[in-house]
Amino acid sequence: MAVLKVHGSPFSTATMRVVSALYEKGLQFEFVSIDMKVGQHKSEAFLALNPFGQVPAFEDGDLKLFESRAITQYIAHEYASNGTQLICPDSKKMAIMSVWMEVEAHQYDPHAAKLCFELCIKPMLGLTTDPAAVEDLEAKLGKVLDVYEARLTQSKYLGGDCLGLADLHHLPTLHYLLGSSAKKLFDSRPHVSAWVADITARPAWAKVIAMQKS
Repeated sequence: MAVLKVHGSPFSTATMRVVSALYEKGLQFEFVSIDMKVGQHKSEAFLALNPFGQVPAFEDGDLKLFESRAITQYIAHEYASNGTQLICPDSKKMAIMSVWMEVEAHQYDPHAAKLCFELCIKPMLGLTTDPAAVEDLEAKLGKVLDVYEARLTQSKYLGGDCLGLADLHHLPTLHYLLGSSAKKLFDSRPHVSAWVADITARPAWAKVIAMQKS
């Protein structure tokens, strides 16, 4: 079997998304660390893997992919018989999960990612957090989480009764936001809070976090 390779940073939310899928599947892979501080992601060698110069990049033999959500979908389909299912063989159930995968990408992540930048990344870079931006982003993310709260009264996970990509895709931004003042947005919604506790407690996710400490 070809060696799976992930080129990225263990602190990158997009890289974390891909690695979490690999760990859920119990797949062996080689992690190629990309030093973004020195611009390694803009090097000619890396641009050959991802022409946009963003982590991660992924290789499975001759196949080369970029865009984290496309990579996780490939992993889930190509290695469907390994580890956690992550997708639904039933087309109608998969359609529902796909809806919530789209919701994560287009409704949740735009606000969550910007909030991560304000509350987590800016302090790390020595920059000043913008309180007005934080207030606005928390209000917008709160409205999305209200929809999640309603959805999670109907099923244990966003895509249905089993953990899937729709849930897994949230983990990286959740990790950072739960360590910030934005944690209250999740804690204040009981069904969202229970869902967050469930998916962040997975052994595969613990392995992703451990990569940041190695």
